[in-house]
Parts: sequence; structure tokens; C-alpha cells
Amino acid sequence: MNKATEFRLEARPHIPEAIERLDVLANDLFYSWDHGVRSLFARIDLRLWQKVEHNPKLFLRRASQTRLNEAAEDRAFLAEYRRVLSSYDAYLESDPGEGVVEALDPNTSLVAYFCAEFGFHESFPIYSGGLGILAGDHCKAASDLGIPFVAVGLLYQQGYFIQTIDAQGQQVARYECHSSDELPITPVEKDGKQLTVSVPFPGRDVHARVWQARVGHIRLYLLDSNTQANSPDDQDLTLQLYGGDSSTRISQEMLLGIGGTRVLAELGIEPTAWHINEGHAAFQILERCRVAMTNGLNFDTALEAVAAATLFTTHTPVAAGHDIFPRDLVAHNLGSYLEQSGLEFDRIFALGAKNGDDSFNMTCLGLRGSRFHNGVSRIHGRIASEMEGDIWPQIPPQENPIEYITNGVHVPTFLAPEWASLFDIQAPTWKSELLNPAFWNFVDQIPDYHYWSVHKALKQQMAEFTVRRLKRQHKRNGTGHSVTERMTRQLISPDKDALVIGFARRFATYKRATLIFSDLPRLERLLTNPDYPVVLVFAGKAHPQDHPGQQLIKVIHGLSMQPALMGHIILLEDYDQAMARRLLSGVDVWLNTPEYPKEASGTSGEKAAVNGALNLSVLDGWWGEGYDKTNGWAITPRDTELDQEFRNREEARDLLDLLELEIVPLYYNRASQGYSKGWVTRSKASMKTITPRFNAQRMVMDYVRNYYQPATHQGRLMTANDSTVAKELADWKARVRAAWEGVSVTVKGCVQDRCAWDESVELKLSVALNGLAPEDIRVECLVTPDCTGTHAEPGTDRFILAPTDEEDGHTIYETEVNPPYPGLQTLRLRIYPYHKALTHPLEMGAMLWA
Repeated sequence: MNKATEFRLEARPHIPEAIERLDVLANDLFYSWDHGVRSLFARIDLRLWQKVEHNPKLFLRRASQTRLNEAAEDRAFLAEYRRVLSSYDAYLESDPGEGVVEALDPNTSLVAYFCAEFGFHESFPIYSGGLGILAGDHCKAASDLGIPFVAVGLLYQQGYFIQTIDAQGQQVARYECHSSDELPITPVEKDGKQLTVSVPFPGRDVHARVWQARVGHIRLYLLDSNTQANSPDDQDLTLQLYGGDSSTRISQEMLLGIGGTRVLAELGIEPTAWHINEGHAAFQILERCRVAMTNGLNFDTALEAVAAATLFTTHTPVAAGHDIFPRDLVAHNLGSYLEQSGLEFDRIFALGAKNGDDSFNMTCLGLRGSRFHNGVSRIHGRIASEMEGDIWPQIPPQENPIEYITNGVHVPTFLAPEWASLFDIQAPTWKSELLNPAFWNFVDQIPDYHYWSVHKALKQQMAEFTVRRLKRQHKRNGTGHSVTERMTRQLISPDKDALVIGFARRFATYKRATLIFSDLPRLERLLTNPDYPVVLVFAGKAHPQDHPGQQLIKVIHGLSMQPALMGHIILLEDYDQAMARRLLSGVDVWLNTPEYPKEASGTSGEKAAVNGALNLSVLDGWWGEGYDKTNGWAITPRDTELDQEFRNREEARDLLDLLELEIVPLYYNRASQGYSKGWVTRSKASMKTITPRFNAQRMVMDYVRNYYQPATHQGRLMTANDSTVAKELADWKARVRAAWEGVSVTVKGCVQDRCAWDESVELKLSVALNGLAPEDIRVECLVTPDCTGTHAEPGTDRFILAPTDEEDGHTIYETEVNPPYPGLQTLRLRIYPYHKALTHPLEMGAMLWA
């Protein structure tokens, strides 16, 4: 019997006039952080809202006409609709904050932010994990603060993969195409048709359509190669995020960096500061140099002008997070572009070369093509300075130009609505006080029983969500009903109120998801104590090509199915933002066990903390700054010089000690009130100390003050008056580089080894300048108290030596130093090239010590 052909038909409803602006709300990613907007759609049809995975645009296509008509006539719904619209309109009409206007003139300044992924909401799947969520939070905070800001990325038809875990614990990756009319985007039009840009590729041009996503006050432009103007292979360039091979990756990065820059030019958008968020977008440096060269500048001058207005942020110390391409691949892919641009391959390749390797490192390109650079936590700033130190080979790593801004999370996105409602009552202005740590002491004024009741309600929601997802997962895998019941019994027993610990993040080996299982018999005793049960909930994806990461998933799945541990270890599939919001707001403890110092920042623990969860984490990334002994628990990492197996064993012992001796006893010390007052005290400390310090508004304002404002200033300085300063600086750098190898420095005479407190010490240096002028270098004496190291340290006093004479062709620099400290102190003398137009005084990477 022949099977009948099936056709799918979607009958789309008309939105009644009374609620027609639902369409506006569905096309502004404001919904991704405003609970009121999302609640409107849920009120119309909760089941459909869940079925379309909280996608407002798809919801309006699938909703029944009857439900929409009923909503348009429902007085209660209309009242809420008007309230939400009033709030939305007020938001769009709000002015930039005072601090923003002082730093960036909205009429003349503009920040352009480039990133390979953006994670706003599960309904817009063009992100994979931390980098994308961070980029989304950055955009949201920029909108909240009213920063003049535009973002650029790629529109992936399939996005990142959808994960299922089969009955054997194998991760299965599935891809699903997303139509543009179900995403919160609209085509960008120019001259009555959709804007396209093209980028030269070997033997052809690759074309990209341009889309726009509205994010409150700001705009995100996305490029999409899925157009008939391209070959089938080129149409697939923007098919998947982090898919394909190295050829696909470099092609995507050319579209993002070069094509993205061309989009802004086509739209007449002229940024004054450019932020390259990780190396994927660093090719924008080449395109901006090309444009500058068409205006008559040589390459060196163009690079100075471009770099002065550019910030590069590196996000990971893990080698896999830095794109490195073979020389032949770079030559092939960039060949046509460089030929048309007048850029020399060897000069360009040198910008990406690292340690003499015959390969091209996008991080090196980003660093050499920018004058502002940062890591994403205090620890990561130090590690990045050491990792990338060969960019500035003679500079001590702690003094090179890489600094840091610690990541923060967008509180309105991740704070549960129940907490937001409580804050509205307790402290109605809380949304405008995210930069005021003292304000957040109001959390202590919330009655303990009320505080705990909110947490219990969220925990129950999390449990119900987890049970639903687990049952669906087991039903698909054919798992027996009795197994599923045993798996969920701890979570569905509110009388037990088991301690729930969450671990949800990308399954990469350095994150050590299985560290807690290092002493399985001891852990089993802890988890299965009938009086004090503990549940571990795991979730996360491993990259489809990361087989060791997928093996971690399989190990956890196997443990979760062991009879003794069943119900105490739970593994959920397809971790996304919807699941994250449930877990982060519902668990009691958030676990993080990275291999130090590989956690650049990490933000999931911040999201958990703003909801009152307590972090149990290795002192790495942001937790190295956030932990204060009252707001969670810390695992002290062992010396990185020690054997890795030994480190794992010792840190795992610390982890289990904390669980057994501190965390479990504190949680179950409930007395007569039914909850642990000590736990509530620590939970409040977590919320009040972390929320105002590790939020995205604080983070973005740090970027405004430390980078966007000075980059805008430096960019204008370099390009003013026909780029006079950029030309002067480029010529000066060329002269210094040519002469520096022949420069030498020696101490003139003897330096006193003791003096009275009120006496001065005379210092003289003799410098062979090899053709440089005396003012081309700076000579410094560094004085540090009780210093046994070899380089400058915090608290070091600096004294400048001035040129005073010449002897035998050498220039004499001297000064008198009054001892700044009592007792023993160390004096060190050094020279380095200096020009008043340098963005960072040590950016040349050249330094000699006497």
C-alpha cells in the first residue's frame, strides 16, 4: 500500500488591533530580559508558549485566532498588556546614564562590538555557551545604560547543535534549521531591497545578506551567506556555529571581520571605538587598514590609526579557544582579498605569527592590531599577560599592556521573577542600584522565613522542571517506569527537601566535571545518607568533535544509573538558557571545579549567586575575587607545578571535606523553624555581596571608562589633521625598531649601598642610543621595599632620569633619589622607547635593564 504524501500547512492568525503591538514586542529582544513581556504570551496560551520554547515570534504564528480574540477582549489581560507597553515605551524613551554621557557623547561617539556568537535567549539559537551569553549580556547592559553601541555577528541557519543523550550515555548531536521569519530579526534594506555585502574569496566573491535584531536601545547586525547569489558550498558557510573544518572557520571569520566592517560602512555607521570580542572577528583590522590606505595612508600609518581605536578581549587560556591556521590556508583564503586591497601577505602574516611558528594565530592578530587589551578576571589578566608575553618580548608580563575587566551577568535576565517581585517590595529602586554595593545590604532586612519561602518555591519549580525533562528523556530511550520513578524520587519528596547541587556548563575536560567522583565510596555515603540526602544535577554539552568531553557525559550517565546512586545523580540533556534559568534559581549549591588557572572567568556561578545559591568552587576566574569566606565555599588550587593527578586528588579531598564537614551539616541544621538560619545567612551574604559587584552593568561601565572612552580619544588623536600623529608615530616606531638592537645601557660609576633617611642617592646611566635622540627613550629607576624579585611590583616608586651630558658618544642620564621607604629597598634601572602619542608606554615591547 502506497503511503500518502503529506503537506504541512500553517494557518497564521491575525493579531487583533487591541493587542497589535504584541508583534513589536516579539521583534525586540527586550523580551529576553523582561519577565512582563514574556508573561503576556504565556497568559494567552501557556501550553503553546512552552511548545514553541518561549519564542514570541513563532508563538504569534501558531496561536489560535480564538485565543487571540479572547485576549483582546479580556479586561485583565488588556490591563497587563497596557502596563507592559507603558514600561517598554518608558524604557525606550529613557536617556543615557550620567556616567555614560560624561565618557561618551551619544551624538559623536559610537562603540562597535564584534563577536562570533550572541546568547540572548533560547528562542534565538546563535550561541553555544559562555562567550555568547557574555556577549548577549554585554549588549543588554549597553542598552540599559544607553551607551551609543552597535553589535555585529553572524546569523547561523542551524546555530549550535541540539543535544540528546541515549540510553548508553552517548551524546547525539542533531541540527535544526531556523527560518528567518521565526527569529526576532528583520532584513536591513537599502534602496528598497535587502542589503548585501561581498567579500573576496579565492576565485569568487562570497555574498552575505544583512539582518537586524533590535535589542532595546541598540542594534545587532547579522550576516548570512545563505543566498542564491552564492554557490551551495558558500551558502553553507553560515550554516553552523563552530561547525566544519579549519577552512570553514577561517571563511566564517573573514565574513564576520571583513564583511561585518563593510556592513557598517554601507550603512554609513562610523564607530569611534571598536571592540573585538575574541579572535574570531580580528580580520576587521585588515579591512579597516584597507579603507585607511584608500585614503592615502601607508600600511604602517593605517595600522597605527586603526589600532589606537581598538580593544581586543581574550576569553580563555585554553589553547583550543585560540584559532590557529596553517600558513598555506591563510595564503589561499586571503589571497584574493589581499591582492585587491594592496596589502602584502608577509606583512599581514607577521601580525598573526607566534613564537616563530609557521602558522597564523588570530589572538596575535587581535593583540597586534589593537592598543587596548584585556582578560576577563584578575587571575585571567595575569595568565593572559604571561601567555601572550612574546608580543612584547622584553616587557615583564605583569607590566605588559594586557589588563583585565572581570565579567558580570545581566541581572534582570537571570534573576528569578519571584526574587524581582520581592525586591520591588523591599527596595523598589534596586534596578538602578546595581552599581551601589552598599545599597544591597537591604537583603539582610528581608525576614528569614520570607527569604527561604521564595527559595523553596523556586526549588520546587526547578524540581518539577527537572522531573519533566528527565521523564521525557527516559521515555524516548525506553527506560523502564520503575527506573524513572527511582531517579526522580528525591526531587519529588518535598518533606525530605534534599540538598541539591548543580553543575551545568560545557563538558570540556579542564572543567573536571567528574572530580567529585574521585572517591566514589565516600561520595556515595554522603549522597545516600537517608537523614541528609544530597542530589547532584548535571547538564551541559560537549563539542561534537570533543570526544574526551563526550566521555565525561558517558561516565556521569553510567554513575547515575547505578542502583545505589540512582536518584542522587541526575544528568539532563540539551542544556540551554531556559534550563539554566531553572537550575540557577533553584539549586542550593552551585559547583565549579575547573583546573586552575584555566577558568578565565566563568559566569554561571554569578547567576546562581544573584538568586541566593551558594558557590562551591575552585578559587579561579571570578571566584578568586568574589569569595569572602561568608558567601560560599572555596577549594584552594594546588601549585600548578605539581603532578596533575596529585592536584586532582588533593582538590577532590578538599571538595568532599567541605561537603561532609560544612555544607551538609549547615544545610540540615534546621531546628524548629524548618530551615537552617545559618544557611539563610550565608545565602543572603552571597546575594548581597555578589550581585552589585559581578553584574553586566558594572562590567560595561568599566569598559566605558577604561577602554571605550580612551579608545575614542586615541582614535581621534591619530586621525586628526590628515592622520598627522599616526604618520609621526609610525615613522618613529620604524626608526626605533631599526636602531634598538644596537642600543645599550650601563651604570655610570658606583651606586651607594647605604645612606641616611634624609639623604639622596645620585644615579647615572650611560646609554648608547645608536642614532636615536635622547628624548626617544625613557630612563627609569624603580624602587621597591624588601623586594627580592627581578621586576617591578605593585607599590614600586618610579624616578625618571633626565639626559644631562654626552661622553664618548654616549648620552648620560641622571637623577637624585630620596629613599621613599625606610630600611632595605631595591633599586633597578631600565630604559625603553617612549613617545607621547603611545597608547601604552610599553607597547613597543622593547626594554633594557642596566
